[in-house]
Amino acid sequence: MAEAIDLTGDGGVMKTIVRRAKPDAVSPSETLPLVDVRYEGVLAETGEVFDSTHEDNTLFSFEIGKGSVISAWDTALRTMKVGEVAKITCKPEYAYGSTGSPPDIPPDATLIFEVELVACKPCKGFSVTSVTEDKARLEELKKQREIAAATKEEEKKRREEAKAAAAARVQAKLDAKKGHGKGKGKAK
Repeated sequence: MAEAIDLTGDGGVMKTIVRRAKPDAVSPSETLPLVDVRYEGVLAETGEVFDSTHEDNTLFSFEIGKGSVISAWDTALRTMKVGEVAKITCKPEYAYGSTGSPPDIPPDATLIFEVELVACKPCKGFSVTSVTEDKARLEELKKQREIAAATKEEEKKRREEAKAAAAARVQAKLDAKKGHGKGKGKAK
């Protein structure tokens, strides 16, 4: 893997390029501030995934420099090109700080994101209402992911219960067969 680049000068936001973009790829700019990304975020301390667009194959869109994401993302995405994949390590002061983002992100958490910059676009008519709509859409996606995770967990529990019931039926049949053999031995 490539060498980590200190984007803030204090080790607060470190970037390691996982996959380089093509040389002629574009970067976010004042004329192309709207970005689409795919990402997965993990807690550095535990390695636990707390958010990802990979599960539902979605893109996350935001405008750089507007404070709609953690400052580490604003800093890191400015340095990326379309097609690039980078690992971004974010100290708490560049992420969610001492408050965290309950329940998924504890206070003072260092976060690691693998981010792919998919596109940079101009902001035609981007307004406060579209930011509000984006936030509402993201909340809805988060709810859908939570519902999907709960459904998966329920299905897993049902499969385990069905396996246990099947095992009990097999054991009962075995026990019954053993019981038929008792007392039928040859008399001496």
